[in-house]
Amino acid sequence: MALGMDPATYELRFDSGRSCLDLVATNHPVERLDSVDRLRAWLAGAGLIPDRTALPEAGPLWLAAFCELRAHIGQLVLAELEGRYADTALARINALAATAPPAPRAVRHPGGSLVRVLDGEPGCAALLAAVARDAVDLLTDPAARALLRQCEGDTCPIVYLDTSRGRRRRWCSSEVCGNRERVARHRRRAALARA
Repeated sequence: MALGMDPATYELRFDSGRSCLDLVATNHPVERLDSVDRLRAWLAGAGLIPDRTALPEAGPLWLAAFCELRAHIGQLVLAELEGRYADTALARINALAATAPPAPRAVRHPGGSLVRVLDGEPGCAALLAAVARDAVDLLTDPAARALLRQCEGDTCPIVYLDTSRGRRRRWCSSEVCGNRERVARHRRRAALARA
């Protein structure tokens, strides 16, 4: 990150293929869940709550709980990719997944179409459970696990699902890490041409 750059300029990203992996990506290259409002935006962007859902109970404890879950998911996914065990992280994720996630309902929109709403205001434990269950589903599904990749970008720790044709995706985002790699390659060629 450039000196003096505001961390809020880093947008929330939802390009990893799963909400649990998108949560892990919120602390690279800087902390993106730096306020309760950003957590609300992430929850809506991840599809866990309908946009503009009021979360009157949301506060600093929610933010801390999601950051803790993020750390456990990150530890467990990386351990699984490396063939190691992360039993403490696994136990915590399983404990959080035991709570019932928010219940969805379909209601008629004034235009006549059905829209998704939540049956009541979701609590922190229910929303944590939704993300924890996503991690459990991901890591216990052999087909999904086979698609897990770590970004090949320099210093990028983001893990994503490679659902590209041919399974040749190399970067978490072609626009972010892929573009950095293309620029670096161009600079190397230009430097060789000058030499």
